[in-house]
Amino acid sequence: MLVPPFTEETARAKVQAAEDAWNTRDPERIALAYSEDSVWRNRDRFLTGRPEIRAFLTEKWRRELDYRLRKELWAYTGNRISVRFEYEWHDADGQWWRSHGNEQWEFDDDGLMRRREASINDVPIEESERRLRD
Repeated sequence: MLVPPFTEETARAKVQAAEDAWNTRDPERIALAYSEDSVWRNRDRFLTGRPEIRAFLTEKWRRELDYRLRKELWAYTGNRISVRFEYEWHDADGQWWRSHGNEQWEFDDDGLMRRREASINDVPIEESERRLRD
C-alpha cells in the first residue's frame, strides 16, 4: 500500500490507483481505500464512514450511467494529495455530461484516505463531444 509521506512517484501512483478503482464502479472495492471513519464533502453532500460512502457510490452509479473518469495529480505534500479530474456519464434520458472538479485528499499513516473534499461542476455535452471512452 502507498503510505505517506508521499513522493512525486508515490503520489502519482496513488492518483492512478484511485482512477482505476473508481472506473470499476464497484462501491465495495472503492470503499476499502477509505478509513472506517473517513469524512467526505462531495458537492453539497457530507458523509462519514465506509457505509455512507458505499451507499453514496451505489446511488451515484444508478444515476450516472457509463461513467468514465480521468484524474491528474495537481500537488502533494506529506500526507495530502490534490487532484483535478473530469468524468463523463449520461443520465437515464440519454443526456451526456462532463463533470469537472478538484479534490483534496488527506491520508492516515496506513495510507487510507481519512478526508476527501470534492468540488464538482457539470456541463451538458453531446455524445459526439465525449473525450473519455473505454
